[in-house]
Amino acid sequence: MPKFAANLTMLFNEHDFLDRFQAAADAGFKGVEYLFPYAYDKQELADRLQQHSLTQVLHNLPAGNWDAGERGIAIFPERVGEFQDGVGRAIDYARALGCKQVNCLAGKRPENLSAEKAQQTLVDNLKFAAEKLHAAGIRLLIEPINNFDIPGFFIRRTDQAAQILSEVGSDNLFIQYDIYHAQREEGELANTIKKFLPQIAHIQLADNPGRNEPGTGEINYQWLFKYIDNTGFDGWIGCEYKPASVTKDGLGWIQALTA
Repeated sequence: MPKFAANLTMLFNEHDFLDRFQAAADAGFKGVEYLFPYAYDKQELADRLQQHSLTQVLHNLPAGNWDAGERGIAIFPERVGEFQDGVGRAIDYARALGCKQVNCLAGKRPENLSAEKAQQTLVDNLKFAAEKLHAAGIRLLIEPINNFDIPGFFIRRTDQAAQILSEVGSDNLFIQYDIYHAQREEGELANTIKKFLPQIAHIQLADNPGRNEPGTGEINYQWLFKYIDNTGFDGWIGCEYKPASVTKDGLGWIQALTA
């Protein structure tokens, strides 16, 4: 059975953020992920992880002003310095939390930025980040995100992400494959996972439509989980979905896998 990590940005919102660690552990999760750790003291987060025997599976690089709608800064030429500073900050937190992989959100491309310039800036930034993170023993990931949820996001498809990996040319850059985003943008889940498996370091999930629990939409997760197991994928799968009601009441899909 896959290893599932609770995404504490999305799950257990019935609790204050720092209390979600205990809620996840009480529900049986062994790993957690969330968007950003930077609003919290890193030692306080590390203590919560240790107290509840949880593995910090993933967090993102700083991604600009999230509340203002920014979804990453890695494509912007005028913000390279800010991006590089963010890499250092992410390493500082990841080391404190024992986190072995961080994700880079590319950002939304405005009309006044050419695709060519955005691509070159992204590639250069990823080369920098991959090297710095490698020295720290941390993997770097990039994530395609569908154009319905985040219009204008620069990386939309798995094959596009794979091409960026090729351009960067680092053995420390991987794909974060989000099943929900992939279903909305491109479909062909099983064949795409199989094709790009050597480059996929982390998987996330939610059903479609609605971005709720597995089993609430059109994706045959019972079949897909078995398929992923059979590929030999041994990484974590992050549960990045919106619970339809109280989080713990919607975890029957995990229990059904072990029944």
